[in-house]
Amino acid sequence: MSVDSQRGIERHPSQTGLRGFIRRRPLLSFFVLANLMSWLAWAPYILSATGLGVLDFTFPSLLGTTQFAGVLPGAYLGPIFAAFIVTAIADGRAGLRRWVGRMLKWRVSWVWYLGTAVGVPAAIIVAGLAVSNEDIHMPPVAVLVAYLPSLLLQMVTTGLAEEPGWRDFALPRLQRKFGPLGGTLILGPLWGFWHVPLFLSEWGGWPNVTWLTVGEFVAFASVFSVIVTWVFNRTGQSLPLVMLLHVSVNNFMSLAYSDMFPSIATAEQTSHVTLIASSTVAIIILVATRGRLGYRKAEESTPEVAHQN
Repeated sequence: MSVDSQRGIERHPSQTGLRGFIRRRPLLSFFVLANLMSWLAWAPYILSATGLGVLDFTFPSLLGTTQFAGVLPGAYLGPIFAAFIVTAIADGRAGLRRWVGRMLKWRVSWVWYLGTAVGVPAAIIVAGLAVSNEDIHMPPVAVLVAYLPSLLLQMVTTGLAEEPGWRDFALPRLQRKFGPLGGTLILGPLWGFWHVPLFLSEWGGWPNVTWLTVGEFVAFASVFSVIVTWVFNRTGQSLPLVMLLHVSVNNFMSLAYSDMFPSIATAEQTSHVTLIASSTVAIIILVATRGRLGYRKAEESTPEVAHQN
């Protein structure tokens, strides 16, 4: 036992030091670790010739992009690894079992899988039609053939790197403390902010990046999080469905969008389309659920140790 010299309060050793801080402030610890580890790992990519050009080297291109070598390591070091560290320290083995359990929750009605896989492209196509004055083209056969394999690749890269942190770790805690809508309105901007350094690289279209582009991306992350929270809650906290929802946007925009809407394929116009599509769906969900986003506290799994910040 230790004694607080100013207050004369006895403290258990497990509640002092870094481990004690993580136990008392798991959410704050997670967000700090997720950003710090990702940003440090991304620094060489951002400073290289694929970004600011401060360092005279270029990351290797894999499958036509430098993002696998430059972005993915930092993504894995951030949300998923931060969530693992904080869960292990704050909640122990029981918490890790709950955390992994949500990742393995595949047994959800096929309707959700079909709705997610089809609904995301449908919403983007409708928004694209509105913005492009119905100027739409059929994508090449090669795109259609590559669509499913690319989606699966996105699941084990982007989806697995990010969602075990943002939705598996942070969302349940935020919902319990601030409610489903309040928690989502906190998580969405933080999720978007985590990406901001990447706008100084090839990932974000550097050097053709404006503050409007960054702002619209953070706004998209915020409103899209409303949809993600609703799917997470309605599927009994199924992380695979959340991952599929997330990467369906990435996959469609990177693979099919520019071929279908060549007249509005610039970065700025693409940003408008995704924001319009996600905002429309988010508003419908908010109205239909009256802001509850499918959250049922009584059905929630055993909560993690109550060291909330």
